[in-house]
Amino acid sequence: MLRPPLKLTLPLMDDFKVTHKTNEVVGRAQELALSAGHAEVTVVHLAVALISDPSGIFSEAINNAGGEHALQSVERVFNEAMKKILSLTPSPDEITLSTTLRRALKTYGKDLVEQAGKRDPVIGRDEEIKRVVRILSRRTKNNPILTGEPGVGKTAVVEALAQRILRGDVPSNLANVRLIELDMAALVAGTKYRGEFEAEIKGCFERSGGRCIGATTLEDFRKYVEKDAAFERRFQQVYVVEPSVADTISTLRGLKERYEGHHGVRIQDHALVAAAHLSARYITGRYLPDKAIDLVDEASASVRVQLDSQPEKIDSLKRKILLLEVELHAIEKEEDKVSKGRAKEVRKELDDLRNKLKPLMEKYKKEKARFDELRRLKQKREELLIALQEAERRLNLPRATDLRFGAIQEVESSIKALEGNSSTSDENLMLTETVKAEQIAEVVSRWTGIPVTRLGQNEKERLLGLAERLRDRVVGQDKAVKVVADAVLSLPRLSQSNSLTMRIDMSEYMEQHSVSRLIGAPPGYVGQLTEAVRRRPYNVVLFDEVEKAHIAVSNTLLQVLDDGRLTDSQGRTVNFTNTVIIMTSNLGAEHLLSGLMGNVSMQVAIDMAMQEVRKYFRPELLNRLDEIVVFDPLSHEQLRKVARLQMKDVIARLAERRVALKMTDAAFDIVLEKSYDPAYGARPIRRWLAKGGGD
Repeated sequence: MLRPPLKLTLPLMDDFKVTHKTNEVVGRAQELALSAGHAEVTVVHLAVALISDPSGIFSEAINNAGGEHALQSVERVFNEAMKKILSLTPSPDEITLSTTLRRALKTYGKDLVEQAGKRDPVIGRDEEIKRVVRILSRRTKNNPILTGEPGVGKTAVVEALAQRILRGDVPSNLANVRLIELDMAALVAGTKYRGEFEAEIKGCFERSGGRCIGATTLEDFRKYVEKDAAFERRFQQVYVVEPSVADTISTLRGLKERYEGHHGVRIQDHALVAAAHLSARYITGRYLPDKAIDLVDEASASVRVQLDSQPEKIDSLKRKILLLEVELHAIEKEEDKVSKGRAKEVRKELDDLRNKLKPLMEKYKKEKARFDELRRLKQKREELLIALQEAERRLNLPRATDLRFGAIQEVESSIKALEGNSSTSDENLMLTETVKAEQIAEVVSRWTGIPVTRLGQNEKERLLGLAERLRDRVVGQDKAVKVVADAVLSLPRLSQSNSLTMRIDMSEYMEQHSVSRLIGAPPGYVGQLTEAVRRRPYNVVLFDEVEKAHIAVSNTLLQVLDDGRLTDSQGRTVNFTNTVIIMTSNLGAEHLLSGLMGNVSMQVAIDMAMQEVRKYFRPELLNRLDEIVVFDPLSHEQLRKVARLQMKDVIARLAERRVALKMTDAAFDIVLEKSYDPAYGARPIRRWLAKGGGD
């Protein structure tokens, strides 16, 4: 809220919330002062406003105490007193506040202009700030409202305006105005019924010269403001867009010194670049620059916590010493020869460990003292820079000169000297004060569960050998293995975690209405598919036996397979671009079985199976699939590999009972003879081994 006008409390109520009734009385007092041409609102205006409310407690108290005509007498006395107050002709456009009433702003808000020098600098957003200034300079409808997604920097635009007002970098009509940030929860809490606050603020804009800057999300703007046309027309909308990655990097560079001073760490520039890129890529559902700033803040806090903790090497030695001291204390009381020999060994181990610990502790204390001093100097530099800005703003040139060329330069030289000492032997340091891209990646991993650390050479080799490792688990399906491996290799990152695999059994979605279970129903049920992918966007989604699902469910998948997006029942767009989608189906299995039995050739059997697939699924669904893979029948040698893989579980269970088992190929042939059935595939082998093999 831009004022000179009114926000009030009583002097003895600074620590309490003011009721809506009090607000009404103060508003009437302001109207009385304005209509009478008075320059300020005084206690007399408040008293007249209290008496003029016949249902108020003040009027009732006077009537009860003095009888029928007491209220008129008191009102006449106060009106006479109000007439003695000096009037201005013409009436003033704005009413200044008396000292008593001026304190009310402390209850509802804080002055952003007063705090502008202590706030973080705002980088960019020049166009939005200029638009706000132009709206505030209008003759009518001069109330801007900032709309945008949460975290894009709506509040930062207002803070930037406060900083410009403080510097005098605004038009003359905005110079020396107060910019009050109001606690809207406290204001709205005083309203008795829905819509009362809107009615009051409409009247406030009509009566006074005050201007209001609103800030809200697009969703809340549609929900609360747009539906009240009379309320909305008093605001001019300013849309704050999400900044680009490049703009976010500039913002982070502008905030770098503030976070370095707060945490007492050094933030590398490529860590800022990584924060912008990784947050834009991996953290969904939030917006730049807020999520990138949070990444830098948490990574800096992590480094700071490590600085305040003992290094792992020292901590490990101390734990070993403690264990040996406990052991020595126990065996010293024993008199037998073995205990005495062990006590001698423990004392020797303790001496060796203490000799190792001593130089490490000395080095740690020295580094810790240097880091503490460095943090103190950075905090002092930040305080001096704020003092310098204040001195320059007040045109206190001697003070500004002393700070710029004296105290600040001394602190800067001390910081450079301490940082220079650490850079010469950075690899040998036990503690690190530097925030690197690796720390940023670790925070992203904690937030999302995605391993986004930089790929090393061994990981590249792991990716290139993915197909070979899949063949160890999937026997006899070389074509399917190649297709899946190629799909995974096309992704920029690969997760090693099985927990990021989601299986959806499509036999549960046979009814048309069951599609709501995937994306959520209108009343607000959480979708099993959309919610899981929204929380963990890097996922492998398996639609098992997809032919069993209702056709409406497969229609839902069209948008996912084409655009990589799906809108759930809440109107949120879920991003599937980082998701691998795999579908399985048993369509045409009888044709493949016929080919396996030798009734027809395998190529004819595959063609017949594909015909059935094309007949059942719509062309628009098949056209969105990257590859359709027909699993080949398993040969006898491949079935033996399957049995060998399944037997590993049985061998492991027997090993727990200290029984060693080794099986020859002839033994596996017997297993296949007893368990394999071409009509059921390889699954009966596992059942037979789990039952018969276990017995």
